Amino acid sequence: MARISEETKQHHEQAIQAAMDRLLRGELPPGGRCDLKTLAAEAGVSRTGFYPKKDRAGNERPGPYQHLAEEFERRVRAKQEAGEITDPRDAQITRLKGEVEQLRTRVAQRNDTITELTEFRTRAVSRLAAQHEEIQRLRKALDGAGNVRTLPVGGRPGPA
Repeated sequence: MARISEETKQHHEQAIQAAMDRLLRGELPPGGRCDLKTLAAEAGVSRTGFYPKKDRAGNERPGPYQHLAEEFERRVRAKQEAGEITDPRDAQITRLKGEVEQLRTRVAQRNDTITELTEFRTRAVSRLAAQHEEIQRLRKALDGAGNVRTLPVGGRPGPA
């Protein structure tokens, strides 16, 4: 890559600073995030300038805008630690994670309720079956006993 002039470097740094401020205010382009890729695209510079370089001897030297990338990442972390989320998608993800947790709790409670109601129904049906069997047994006993008389439905006539 060709070396850039000091004037061009200054111009790029100003563009990066302006783009950094916009992104940190939450002014993200459609489909963009609060990251180095979007920062580079917004500033109109190559993203590779944010990362260290190696010369032919294998020695590492900082990228021309690496100090700005580190500043950007530090400012993003500071905003996140302060509870400010500059990326609307991150805010949406956080909100959705909260909703998912609430829904999981509700599903677990509903499952517990369903289990309790199923057990209650099983006990109720079992009791009804036992009562039905007892009623059948008593009816058979009643039919088999010759000394039990059934009363007339209308009842006894009273004294006239």
